[in-house]
Amino acid sequence: MNSRFADEIYAHLQRAEQSINAAQQLASGGYADFAVSRAYYAAFYASTALLLNEGLELNKHSAVIASIHQRFVKTDKLDKEQGKALNWLFELRGVADYGGMAHVSSSRSRTSDRSRGKVHSSYTSFASAKMI
Repeated sequence: MNSRFADEIYAHLQRAEQSINAAQQLASGGYADFAVSRAYYAAFYASTALLLNEGLELNKHSAVIASIHQRFVKTDKLDKEQGKALNWLFELRGVADYGGMAHVSSSRSRTSDRSRGKVHSSYTSFASAKMI
């Protein structure tokens, strides 16, 4: 683990876990927009932790996503499907948080939860291997 960012990495992984739990609760309560937003943030926090472990401290969502693609997807350290899932969650989160009259359907919310699961489980496995 990158000792310089160890506390931040841990905090981001904790936030990812909490966001997963919140997304599941929100989805089961019928709050699709909010569930999608939390699902995206679970993936974002896990991505940020992975990049911090590489010594990269990024603040912008677009920079985190671009760096995940550049450092992990294009080098086959992460599957292309995980990269696509991260992009899709980011786009869907835009509708959920800023869509005005547009909303995320319950079926898309369930799909986002599965995508978040793919992204998070692969990142967690990869990060655990890299951080030990």
